[in-house]
Amino acid sequence: MALRTEHEIHRRRRSRNVGLGIVLLGFVALVFGLTVVKVQEGGLVEGFDHQPRVSLTPMEPQAPAQGQAPVQEVTE
Repeated sequence: MALRTEHEIHRRRRSRNVGLGIVLLGFVALVFGLTVVKVQEGGLVEGFDHQPRVSLTPMEPQAPAQGQAPVQEVTE
């Protein structure tokens, strides 16, 4: 004699819980994978933090400070 038989609602609830657990594990795996890729890329991926990014600013020759003679470039 079985002590207690499982009701149908418990089976459905368990299957929903298993499905949700699989979805959550997939999401965690996705976030972990993206984190690993971002860390391996190193400095190639820059975040946006409302600061000017040095890598995007154009290289311009610097103007001499007042009172200094202009620096002449040596070309060969």
